[in-house]
Amino acid sequence: MTPPNPLFTVERLTFATLSELPDSWQNTDYRALLDKLNFDNPAAIPEAEVKEMCQMALTDLEPREAAEVVLAYLYPEQLSAGQIDNLAHQMLTERLWEENPELPLHQGFYRATQLLYEAFNGTFPATKAVEFRVQCTAADAAGLAVFGEAPAAPLLRLLAPGLPANALINRLFSTQLEGDSFPEAEHMLWQLKVVEQSATAITFNVVSSAYWLEDFKYADTYEAPTHADAVVTEEA
Repeated sequence: MTPPNPLFTVERLTFATLSELPDSWQNTDYRALLDKLNFDNPAAIPEAEVKEMCQMALTDLEPREAAEVVLAYLYPEQLSAGQIDNLAHQMLTERLWEENPELPLHQGFYRATQLLYEAFNGTFPATKAVEFRVQCTAADAAGLAVFGEAPAAPLLRLLAPGLPANALINRLFSTQLEGDSFPEAEHMLWQLKVVEQSATAITFNVVSSAYWLEDFKYADTYEAPTHADAVVTEEA
């Protein structure tokens, strides 16, 4: 039986700072944007040139107008025209992936700003993310079950003790870290992959905003308990 709060040894294996999220823009995305920009026959552009052509087409617009196009592409259902107009103005000066209160939109705001920052040679705020690998070794094999099908919350509860006490995660999400519901976690760990697993240890590759986890680069190996979110069952 899995203990309620299994104990883990947490070891940071690697750490890197990124300006672009891995694989966040594909040629299919660039072609779709070119189509939105009424570019003639985007499908005919050679693979090696499609990103540059997309950036050139964006810079034919004013930066705010380009931001509207990118946001409308990323959020065709989630954002209204009025919201897109407001956010496009804000993107010129604000780090929306940090400052906007809607965490589910943060990764998309980062992707949009990343693309526009490069296209417009720094007119938009510079983006900064982190990527690291962390090995979590359980005191016994049953402990790994805590990650189950929703590993973001229990993993973030393990990462938090490796951050300073005044880190944003520890200050803003203390209730979620200690409680049984942390839905924000999956929107804070933008890319989360298991890269290795044994009977008692699991290694994750994590990509997130530097805003949340930059200080994890200073983490030494430590021990900490964690727990999964409570499973909510719907009443018949």
